[in-house]
Amino acid sequence: MIKVHGIKNCDTVRKALKFFKENLIDYDFFDFKKEEVSSNMIDYWVKNSSIDKLFNNRGATYRNLKLKDLNLDDEGKKKWLKKESMLLKRPVIEYNNKVIVGFNEQEYKDIFL
Repeated sequence: MIKVHGIKNCDTVRKALKFFKENLIDYDFFDFKKEEVSSNMIDYWVKNSSIDKLFNNRGATYRNLKLKDLNLDDEGKKKWLKKESMLLKRPVIEYNNKVIVGFNEQEYKDIFL
């Protein structure tokens, strides 16, 4: 089963969900705003993807927390992801022991179709 993690009002999450619906692919959706992202989930995602793919340094949360000033290393980024799930790039998809971050239509076609 495909697990899609994100927030409903995120453009890239909406694109991913639309892709799955249009291609009649079943998935479970986990909303960051309704369900807590555990420390173990972050560890698993980093292990099966990368901190640079997961850590959103372009979003409002990053700017509002002034994290650029901290010049975070990978461990620092991981600690912040565990504190603030809105720093995650979205969607985060778990599928066949893989973690796919963001939306890329061609990548989705290659993986899911």
